Amino acid sequence: MEDDCGASSTSPFLTDSLELAMEVEHESSRPAFFSCAFDSQNGGRRFSAESYLASGSLKRVLLRLDPSPNDYEEDTVELFGFQWVTEMALVESCGFLFGLLREQIYRLENLVQMSSSDFGQAAHLHSEAERIRHQCLKFLHYVKVFIFRYLEPPEVENDRVLHPYEELEAQLPSVLVEELHALTVHVGHLCELPSNVLAAFTIPNQAKVFPPSWHLLHLHLDINWLVLEVLHVLGEKLKRQVVYANHFINLTGENLTNISLFEKHSGNLVSDLIRLAINKYTKVRPSEALASSHYSCTCIKELWILLIQLLDHRNKGSNTECFWSLVNTTLRNIFERPSTSESVSGFDTVQCKDPLSFSWWMMNHLAPLYQFDRNGNLDEKKESNWKFVEELLKKSTDAQAGVLEEHLRMHLQCCLTLCSFWDLNLSVVTILWDYYSKNLNSCFTVPWLGLKDLANISKTSLSMLELVKRCCCEQQVPSLYNSSNSYFIFLSILARIMKEENNGVHPWKQIKGRIYSKFHRKRMQELTEVGLQNFFSLFLVLAVLVETEDIVSRVLDLLDFLAPSSITTARRALIWRGHFAFLLIYVEKNMDISALAEKVSNAFREKAKEFLVTKNDHTQRQNLWTLLSTYIDGVQEVFETSCYLSLSEEKLLNDGFTMLLPACRGAELSMVLNFLQVVLARLRSVHERVSQGPQLGNTAPDAQLPLVAKEHHLAVASALWRNFFPYLKSQRMSQTPPSPQLADTAAGFTLLALDIPSKALSDLQPQPVLSMMRLFGWDDMVWPQLVSRYLSHLIENSSLCEAFSSMGYTSYEALTVRSWFRCVLQMFLDQPSGAWAKTDAERTVGKSYMEQLTEMTRLIFKLSEVENILLKANVGQSVFKQDPKNALVQFIKAVGRTYSGLQTLPEKSAMVAKTLEYLGDVLKYVKPYLKAKGPPEGLQLTYWIIGCLVKFCAPILATSKAQQLLFRIVDCLLLPHSVLQQDKELPVALLSAIQESLPLYLQGLSFICCQSQTQGAYLNQLLGSIIRHYFGRFLPSSPAVPGAGQHPLLAALGSSLIPNIKYLRMFKGHAPPPRLASVLAFILEVLQRTQSTELCDTDLVLPAVLKCLVLVNELQVKKISTDIVQYMVEGCQAGSGGEHATQLTSVFRQFIQDYTAVYDHRVLSILETVAVLDQTLVTSLIPTITQSLKDSEHKQGLGRNAAQREAYKRLLSHLAEAGQNEIQKLENETAQ
Repeated sequence: MEDDCGASSTSPFLTDSLELAMEVEHESSRPAFFSCAFDSQNGGRRFSAESYLASGSLKRVLLRLDPSPNDYEEDTVELFGFQWVTEMALVESCGFLFGLLREQIYRLENLVQMSSSDFGQAAHLHSEAERIRHQCLKFLHYVKVFIFRYLEPPEVENDRVLHPYEELEAQLPSVLVEELHALTVHVGHLCELPSNVLAAFTIPNQAKVFPPSWHLLHLHLDINWLVLEVLHVLGEKLKRQVVYANHFINLTGENLTNISLFEKHSGNLVSDLIRLAINKYTKVRPSEALASSHYSCTCIKELWILLIQLLDHRNKGSNTECFWSLVNTTLRNIFERPSTSESVSGFDTVQCKDPLSFSWWMMNHLAPLYQFDRNGNLDEKKESNWKFVEELLKKSTDAQAGVLEEHLRMHLQCCLTLCSFWDLNLSVVTILWDYYSKNLNSCFTVPWLGLKDLANISKTSLSMLELVKRCCCEQQVPSLYNSSNSYFIFLSILARIMKEENNGVHPWKQIKGRIYSKFHRKRMQELTEVGLQNFFSLFLVLAVLVETEDIVSRVLDLLDFLAPSSITTARRALIWRGHFAFLLIYVEKNMDISALAEKVSNAFREKAKEFLVTKNDHTQRQNLWTLLSTYIDGVQEVFETSCYLSLSEEKLLNDGFTMLLPACRGAELSMVLNFLQVVLARLRSVHERVSQGPQLGNTAPDAQLPLVAKEHHLAVASALWRNFFPYLKSQRMSQTPPSPQLADTAAGFTLLALDIPSKALSDLQPQPVLSMMRLFGWDDMVWPQLVSRYLSHLIENSSLCEAFSSMGYTSYEALTVRSWFRCVLQMFLDQPSGAWAKTDAERTVGKSYMEQLTEMTRLIFKLSEVENILLKANVGQSVFKQDPKNALVQFIKAVGRTYSGLQTLPEKSAMVAKTLEYLGDVLKYVKPYLKAKGPPEGLQLTYWIIGCLVKFCAPILATSKAQQLLFRIVDCLLLPHSVLQQDKELPVALLSAIQESLPLYLQGLSFICCQSQTQGAYLNQLLGSIIRHYFGRFLPSSPAVPGAGQHPLLAALGSSLIPNIKYLRMFKGHAPPPRLASVLAFILEVLQRTQSTELCDTDLVLPAVLKCLVLVNELQVKKISTDIVQYMVEGCQAGSGGEHATQLTSVFRQFIQDYTAVYDHRVLSILETVAVLDQTLVTSLIPTITQSLKDSEHKQGLGRNAAQREAYKRLLSHLAEAGQNEIQKLENETAQ
């Protein structure tokens, strides 16, 4: 019994005597009773104001005070409807009164049978049942008061004759014991009440009207408790003398005393309550056990608390059984299931499906009830029951019992909860460790939980550490069932106990040997992967809480027991994660990691070497990568966790990475580079914080730590440059486009060179930042994808701009703009050649690179030089919001406008130099497109951007400094060797690109031809050559061909181009050229566009068109030629002065002389048409026509040609008087 009832660890705040002195007797006239019909939110009360706890009823009983000081003070008292003499009723009519009590109970039972759903009837039944219950309670409270006030302890026996009343009074204690016994027999066991009465537990306590069953159920609770109170008051009043129930003993021969009745009834009551709890437990799942209470309403909870208070109070003054002892005895009966008559009443028929789990559940829910004092308020009182819990633990961990994991979790959840209520108990850890040390290889899973039960598998060292750290902190115990297995709950129990001291001795000192002794060579070699993980979890918990270095040292020694040949890849990865978890603990505790870091980094170096030489064995590579990725993740977590990077973190960045990087592919390389970026960013961030020095007023012990950290930062930077950068440098000119991470990492190294320049490699010194920019940002041979992403990280960095300014390096922005030029021009560089539609360009390039170029463009337009140019050109900042191609064109236009706005020669000369610096070797950027003749998008972009450059920057290209670039543009893009070969077909993509952009070049060249003073003749020759070579290439086969589009020469048409029309030759000898109709249509459109006729047009074009009319019979040719003649004749008429008329006359005179002899009819027909347009012109030609006619007749030698003369007369008939005169002359000659 003493084992079950340990002494209270906390003494009450007030002793009984002090509390007695302070007791203020203000009692309600309403007797205390059980009630759950109250609002628990009202005033924060946990129990009803009329409850035995809150009303002070229990306290008065325990303190031996008058149970009801303000009641029963009149001479008479009304009980069950009758008036009784207060001081004599119980002596004279004890049996009768108890009989009336039983009668009232019977009446209430009858009311239960009369329950109705009618509201009016229900209200009446509620009122009647409440009245009956009140009468019963009033009587039982009267019994307590009577005993306290009027019952006198028996006097020492003497021989005097007693008065009959005195005889009755002397027999009253015995009669009371008999009546109370009879009452308990009458009401029976709580758990045996009818189901419809027990169902009243589920009625919501917010109800206002209760059925009779609710009142009957709570009356049973009242009677069961008040019997104990009356027996206790009786014993106290009689100064703990034993009262025998003489009459009962004489009748039955059984012994019955007040003490035995109290013990029996309290035992029965505890048994009943436990049985009720068993009925409730049958509906509870193990996962919900901690959240499911064992009582149905607060009245049951209050009854448990009353029993705790009363039984433990009696135990202090006598050898009676304490509360825990009684509960333990009752619960043991569940396990033993005795069938003899000595079994605890009621438990011979109890069916408990899992007595062990139920016992844990009861312990878990009963222990918190000790927190309530005799007033129902929370207290810090602790009364442990460890001995019984140890018994439960031994049964839970008994291998023969075979307790399932789903139950074991619940058992340990309960144990963990009890650890928070009770004092330290190392035996609990000892028992559990004996079990788990034998089962380390178990997974401790619950099959029906499925994937939820896999949460304890740690993929990284950080998650492994976080998992065990959850064991070391306060947790929501009910949630552990699903989130942790039983082993981790054991670790939580271990952690909780490790945080306390036992009589000044740390628990670790007492349990260290037991834990270490379970691990020896054989045991370590028996550990599976799961066992190894459980092994690490145990020691990580210990390392977090106690002697970290000692524990880590012991773990390393134990791991040495493992045979290398037996360590699989998965187990080795787990060991590495365990190492890094310990490293994280070191970092969190600000301990140097040098020794442990060297051990794991050396192992990494060996595996990296194997990875380098393993090329074709996919399985082996995969296994090695599992280990290497584990190491990378671990190092990253260490760097992210470390506050100052002052704990020798550089030891983790050894030369193993120089072997790892060249062997990585795809996703492997991406992971390493991402890791490297994290380390670079972390180093720079910490170094910046440390460089700022300790915060003002910081006098903490670690305030000087940053000063030491700088040396470690230099060491980390040196390791990064030495072991990572050489590979990075080697990849900048790879055969395939590099990954984006390469640019990000290069930018990180550039910023590191800015922050810690002294540790950059020697070949980057003395200005490592400038060297890095030349390598990755300004080198024309580096992939544009890398350059654009790299520069996007750096352009806005003010520290970088300041660094270049301090160096005196003024070309920083110009070279950056040049790189932007190249990135835009080469945006299609990695695309295969093919015939994609222009609308598919963005899809072909790739959305990510387009987004990167857009971002780079936005940043370029924020450079001071670019902003200045845009400002002078009045170009809005919204330009950079366009796509990169259009933004580049807008910038080119802005450069041209800015130059045109300059006034002085030095300013113009400087602008030309700056523009050439922006452009760089622009033709080198597009050479890959020209060489590969594709892709189409690349060719179109090339010709369009450089065409815009020729047109909008023509004044700059006209200068002597820039003419060399202009000549190269013409030679490479417009007049390459393939174009000069007229009989050779050009690729469709190239021809299409030239056709779309040729007007830009022609317009720019035309302007330059007019501006250039030194190379004007040569430039005109170039322009003529371009027109000659491309006129025929873009000429449609027929003027009526649909979709042929506009000829590029027409798009570029201007007065400056007209002199070069001489390069168009329609005839070679007398043979008409191919596509003559198209040529004529082009000439016609030129005339229509210009709306005027130049002298050169008359001299060069008209003879050829007239020749077409004479020699070609094709209707389309004749029609277009006639239209051209009409335009030219009308144009000469509209021209000012007589120069045009003279020129026109000269052309027609030569035409007549050349073709009249052979094509006389056609010539005359043409002149007849012209006469309609310009009669004066033809009239002036009469002498020439007449002479040509005569010359023709003379050459024929046949005399006058009558047909020819008739045709001539028809022409003359249209020429008014001059014509008639000439006809007369011809007729006169005929008459002669």
